[in-house]
Amino acid sequence: MSKPEFDVIVWGATGFTGQLVVEYLAQTYGVDSDLRWAIAGRNRDKLESVRHACLPEAQHQKLGIVVADSNDAASLASMVGRANVICSTVGPYARYGTPLVEACSAAGTHYCDLTGEVPWMMRVIDQYQQAAEASGARIVHTCGFDSVPFDLGTWRVQQIMYERHGVYAQQVKGRTGPTRGAFSGGTVASIINMLEEAREDPSIMQDSADPYALYPDGIPPGEDGPDQTKAVYDPDFKRWTSPFMMAAINTKVVRRSNALLGFPWGKGFLYDEATLNNSRWKASLASVAGGIGMVSLAMGPTRNLLQRVLPKPGEGPTREQREAGFYEVYFLGIDPSDRTHDTAIQVSGTLDPGYGSTARMIAEAAVCLAQDELAAGGGFWTPAAAMGEPYLNRLTEKAGIAFDEVDPRSLQP
Repeated sequence: MSKPEFDVIVWGATGFTGQLVVEYLAQTYGVDSDLRWAIAGRNRDKLESVRHACLPEAQHQKLGIVVADSNDAASLASMVGRANVICSTVGPYARYGTPLVEACSAAGTHYCDLTGEVPWMMRVIDQYQQAAEASGARIVHTCGFDSVPFDLGTWRVQQIMYERHGVYAQQVKGRTGPTRGAFSGGTVASIINMLEEAREDPSIMQDSADPYALYPDGIPPGEDGPDQTKAVYDPDFKRWTSPFMMAAINTKVVRRSNALLGFPWGKGFLYDEATLNNSRWKASLASVAGGIGMVSLAMGPTRNLLQRVLPKPGEGPTREQREAGFYEVYFLGIDPSDRTHDTAIQVSGTLDPGYGSTARMIAEAAVCLAQDELAAGGGFWTPAAAMGEPYLNRLTEKAGIAFDEVDPRSLQP
């Protein structure tokens, strides 16, 4: 079987996040290395503009351009046939992503994206799992801030605990700390699209609320309950916590990782996420504000008002704002029998999480799928289950994301 023309094609290269992915690949791998990559979208002129913006003039023609359209199955089939991996930044994925997933699953072309749309992931897994298994296509969702730091963070704290103590944590707590970054326009669009779909199909919200919505078929759910919805005191961190918006996605992804890996952490494994606050009052205020925000997005009149001020797909922060961003997330693995063996790590990045760091995460996911030896076969995977250590190494060595072990006692004020 002949080798595809490209290792990676960046689909949606003219969008805001897509351009950041192109910029990162150009700076990190260039166009003269062993990574053969190209950019793709609907409009050749716009793709030419991206190529000129991200590369020196002498290298413009070395970066391939592929023109395709989500509404044209033949053009998608042609594109996926030219690549080992499609890196998709085009959302909302429930609106635009299904034909591309179908094409990759049929062709045996690996795929990664930035979706956090749980109902859509459930649908495409159900529809195309068998095709992806048969063709050998690895389909990996959630390769941005939701859910890479959380999925890989949990995986890493479990690896350290097992290496040190010969046992995995039966419970891991994920806690977000200091963070600065703009809210992603793509995330806003995905949330609004899901809420609009839910008006026609109430089961969408039921699926989104199910802690085990992304569990593989035929596996009984574990004991985790719904995600946190109010201020809660955490005795292990000795801090008040508030709900973390992305927990509704991340917790399901982490539980799916455990299942796909064969339950190394046990079928009774527990995982939850929350945001650390400095006081009960701040935790309560954050909880109320988050609830009001979701209700406002769910209601047509207030949603229309919010859409005027919230970022739109294709919009994002300036370079200065992205470079001023950062985030810290802590993971505490609790030893099942000896709390002196509790293990903790801090996952941190020095860029805006929703744009700058996310662009690097998905870019390295695509390169990992294209170039690294991975045990995972065809099918729908999570980042940790599909790529594990090779991916984590790329994130730490190239993407500026740290996974540092810390003393559990340092997590307490």
